[in-house]
Amino acid sequence: MAATLSQNLLLTVPLAPLAGAIVAGLFGKAVGRRGAHIATILGVLISFICSAIVLKAVAVDGARFSATIYEWAVVGGLKMEIGFLVDGLTAMMMCVVTFVSLMVHIYTIGYMEEDPGYQRFFSYISLFTFSMLMLVMSNNFLQLFFGWEAVGLVSYLLIGFWFKRPTAIFANMKAFLVNRVGDFGFILGIGLIVAYAGTLSYAEAFAKAGELSTIVFPYPTWGGDWMLITVICICLFIGAMGKSAQFPLHVWLPDSMEGPTPISALIHAATMVTAGIFMVARMSPLFELSDTALNFVLVIGSITALFMGFMGIIQNDIKRVVAYSTLSQLGYMTVALGVSAYSVAVFHLMTHAFFKALLFLGAGSVIIGMHHDQDIRNMGGLRKYMPITWITSLLGSLALIGTPLFAGFYSKDSIIEAVHLSHLPGAWFANIAVVAGVFVTAFYSFRMYFLVFHGKERFHHKPFPPADDHAHDDHGHAHIPHESPWVVTAPLLLLAVPSVVIGYMTIGPMLYGDFFKDAIFIDAAKHPAMAELAKEFHGPLAMALHSVSTLPLWLAVAGVATAWLFYLKAPSIPAAFDRALKPLRTVLENKYYMDWFNENVLARAARLLGQGLWKGGDVGVIDGLINGSARAVGALAGLVRQVQTGHLYWYALVMLLGIFGFMTWRLWPFLGGLMR
Repeated sequence: MAATLSQNLLLTVPLAPLAGAIVAGLFGKAVGRRGAHIATILGVLISFICSAIVLKAVAVDGARFSATIYEWAVVGGLKMEIGFLVDGLTAMMMCVVTFVSLMVHIYTIGYMEEDPGYQRFFSYISLFTFSMLMLVMSNNFLQLFFGWEAVGLVSYLLIGFWFKRPTAIFANMKAFLVNRVGDFGFILGIGLIVAYAGTLSYAEAFAKAGELSTIVFPYPTWGGDWMLITVICICLFIGAMGKSAQFPLHVWLPDSMEGPTPISALIHAATMVTAGIFMVARMSPLFELSDTALNFVLVIGSITALFMGFMGIIQNDIKRVVAYSTLSQLGYMTVALGVSAYSVAVFHLMTHAFFKALLFLGAGSVIIGMHHDQDIRNMGGLRKYMPITWITSLLGSLALIGTPLFAGFYSKDSIIEAVHLSHLPGAWFANIAVVAGVFVTAFYSFRMYFLVFHGKERFHHKPFPPADDHAHDDHGHAHIPHESPWVVTAPLLLLAVPSVVIGYMTIGPMLYGDFFKDAIFIDAAKHPAMAELAKEFHGPLAMALHSVSTLPLWLAVAGVATAWLFYLKAPSIPAAFDRALKPLRTVLENKYYMDWFNENVLARAARLLGQGLWKGGDVGVIDGLINGSARAVGALAGLVRQVQTGHLYWYALVMLLGIFGFMTWRLWPFLGGLMR
């Protein structure tokens, strides 16, 4: 019999960060800067310790928890509850969220040292941690949606944290609006489950999945009949497309780099953007029933993985390079979901959380050292000035490109193999995308690495002026790079450890053991990719040794070598390519014209629709008909008022005339008869 988990222990996990957020947010002036970061860091530390205890109980003792904590309302037979579901998937997510959040909290002490919004920032990131934990621990769709919207709200606040910058305000509004598009699909999917399954509970909905899979969607659709389960899954995935920044709802994430660097690591690398991946993995009992939905997921993920990687090649802002890398890696996770390799997707989610948080925080450390210049063309030779940032960034880059024995190798290589073994129609395109993406990832990652840490020192006479002024946080040093303080470098060192070893340590139990046995469901007969992978797996060391004979490893090596040649040895080569491929570069610089399309087509259509509703509905119908009828009544009342003089003699005359008229009307037939 599996061990049980304490309800109080589980409640502590989300409530400790919430308490810290309240202290820093409501009592920030009273407790001061020191009090704010102590309260929030202590809250997240407690949450991480409790999450680690939960993970040990789940992994070692087989502990599970699924129960209602609080019943909010009952509408008919529909129960609206707060409840927790803790299994292998939840426990892993709890530890990832709290550990990365703890590192970001510590890092923020140094990065935001002189920012006037210090307490407010700590309150926001702690509130975000609470929201994300409520999302991953939920056992029902109501709480899932609460956490989903809460992380979106806090993300809006954090992206626009420097609210005096027009670019930050534009970026947070863009993120908010794009996510509303995805959330509309998400709530439609939840609504369909409630309408046809009659429940908000995961367990009850999954139990009725077989019934849902037999229902044809009862409304006229194009292209023949659609199964209800397909419509539900596609609607849910549209929510994931917004939150996890999949094409074409990816446009908000690069602009979100307008927020402070710590939130780039917390929200846009390790936690919020992975909420969609987590949700689809949690919904595996539904997605397994629709190959159409899985194929849709697979194709969208493939487009994102490859084409967002191309965008990383031309970026010169250090944070935007890492941002487009995040988009590409989210595409890899989505591809894994599409081929029913859900455990591989969340495995890559975990490994990516560590090395991408490391890369974002490393980028922030470089920005501090460069006195808030983010243009990699103004850097070079930073290795000797920032040794800790250099070595940790190198480790993060090696993990990202899938170097054997590093964390990213085990998860990324497993995705490529799972796609190769898939039988879905879209697998051929996905296979091309994920394999080509290996070279692209290695190239842009080490382009950034070489331009920042090696080569000529270009910061003495910066060839490129900053795009905007970041001097608000200048520490007053001479403009010579310097290593960051320990509160910045310590999280880098702590994140570097799992970025190297976590894949080797956990691939066996997470992918081929029973860690996710009751959290993820796969129909092995229809989708055999994971079963085939299990047959070929002979341990992490053997997998690393085997990679020497595989194409992905040599594509990664080729990407690194090409970046070294182009940006250290022969910079005239990329300059020649730039001139020869100028039309292609223009397309990439304009982000495939997605922003142009959104602003000039979709936004203009929305504006025209709004004007039509205003002039046709408000002015035409309401002002014309409804207010017109009111004016007609007013005019009639004006005429009636003319006979309401208030004089008795007038009323007496009217009464006499009325009596005379009535008598005449009644006597007229009699008088007419006499006249005949």
